[in-house]
Amino acid sequence: MTRPNPALHRARIAYFSMEIALQPDIPTYSGGLGILAGDTMRSASDLELPMVFVTLVSRQGYLRQRIGADGGQIDDPDPWDPAAHARPLDAAVAVRIEGRTVWIRPWLYLHECPHGGCIPVILLDTRLEVNAPEDRAITDRLYGGDEALRLKQEIVLGIGGEAMLRALGLAIETWHMNEGHAALLALSLLRHIENGGDLLSPDRLEAVRERCVFTTHTPVEAGHDRFSYELVAEVLGDFIETGVLRRLAGEDMLNMTRLALSLSGWVNGVAARHAETARKMFPGYQIRAVTNGVHVPSWTHPAFAALFQTLAPEWGHDPQVLRRADRLPEAAVWAAHEQAKGELVEEVRRRTGVALRMDLPIMAFARRMTGYKRPDLLFSDIGRLRAIVREQPFQLLIAGKAHPRDEGGKAFIRSLHGMAAELADALPVVFLAGYDMSLARIMVAGADVWLNTPLPPLEASGTSGMKAALNGVPHLSVLDGWWVEAWEEGITGWAIGEDRDDPASHAGALYAKLEGQVLPLWHRDRPGWIRLMRQVIARTGSCFHSQGMMRRYATEAYLR
Repeated sequence: MTRPNPALHRARIAYFSMEIALQPDIPTYSGGLGILAGDTMRSASDLELPMVFVTLVSRQGYLRQRIGADGGQIDDPDPWDPAAHARPLDAAVAVRIEGRTVWIRPWLYLHECPHGGCIPVILLDTRLEVNAPEDRAITDRLYGGDEALRLKQEIVLGIGGEAMLRALGLAIETWHMNEGHAALLALSLLRHIENGGDLLSPDRLEAVRERCVFTTHTPVEAGHDRFSYELVAEVLGDFIETGVLRRLAGEDMLNMTRLALSLSGWVNGVAARHAETARKMFPGYQIRAVTNGVHVPSWTHPAFAALFQTLAPEWGHDPQVLRRADRLPEAAVWAAHEQAKGELVEEVRRRTGVALRMDLPIMAFARRMTGYKRPDLLFSDIGRLRAIVREQPFQLLIAGKAHPRDEGGKAFIRSLHGMAAELADALPVVFLAGYDMSLARIMVAGADVWLNTPLPPLEASGTSGMKAALNGVPHLSVLDGWWVEAWEEGITGWAIGEDRDDPASHAGALYAKLEGQVLPLWHRDRPGWIRLMRQVIARTGSCFHSQGMMRRYATEAYLR
């Protein structure tokens, strides 16, 4: 066991997230929420912010996706060894779960950036011999198990995480909850406020709110964790009175989002449109907007990084300088894209045996497989799609995991494989299993068009299109999430349909846009396509980054 790293002692801001993408071979993330948290960590390190991040160790990962003979998803564990990447600290705290004492130990992971910044990440672990066998597995599998296990994980994250930072002697001034999973930490703060009095006294509540920041990501009702008070009483015990919980988190069920809203003095959605949606879902709360961003050096292909170096040596630290990308030589931009595309084509061949063509555009759709993402929108009219491909051929790459308990999402994956077989004589459709951080880096750099088809207003933000934009890949998307802010028709990409129109019209609008604008530009006007790529980098890549996002959090939320 070792003593805490000095980076811990300077931490004044604690960022809690159920999942964080630390690096590709540490599977402590499931998708966009964790990728965002990882990019937040990387930019916090770049900017040398006094932060510490807290998450679960998730020893068995989220899931390792395989595709069966019937095109169905097979969920395998994705284990990793914390000792290979982190080190244990000389501390332990206990929480009460179902009347039992559950001990938690911390692992310390350090992220160091090229500029010298260092961010500590605390990974909470219950796999200890001192714990009951059923409690050792609490932190094993990200989002694993039933509602009871989810509540136990959130107790470990929120209550255990808050206690752990106190045990480590950290003087945390600001507590940032990334989604409602960590909302129980605010209850711990409420209990520990030293001004006494009733838990619901205005002064006590305000003292907690002054210290808490909450970012909500979910415009989908089912995405907000809710627990019956019967389950809460059984699992959480007498940690806090049920009457207090009902006042703060909802009368009928414990709504973790409402709990976080009630105890946070600064709340934001993750795009302007999402904040608007969240205000309608939770009237009476002031919900600001801080649009998500991506960590520019992490998602830029090396060939484009070399080009950006000619614009400004500090482009990764200050991505706003990428607004000059429209000055890059056209031949150099196309050469960089061809290198990235060639690597994607080779990766597809290595994984699947399918040989995609360099001389045809590759359209990519990669995101969590679930209903509101509408992964089947492009296949709404097979006859129309065949007609388009016959005149203006392209290739399609699809990737994404379904949550282990999302049977609808798994059905989409089987259906997509069926459609791929049906279209095999006309349109190459390849599903890449095991979508993760490593594969995402290859796809966002090597695709020609990035496709996004969510059902509005259910896309909170989305960041994959931002990553693609850094590599000159234009976005073709429904107007929702971040795209409402970035969209300039024909300049940064294209919209599918009109803003706030009938979603039933989106399939037709998608076919029309492909047939009339996207594919003709690629096939018939290569100089025009390259100019578009330069504009995408200059106007999107220079704006939607986690450096700017973290500067906003620092000045508006943390230093208020």
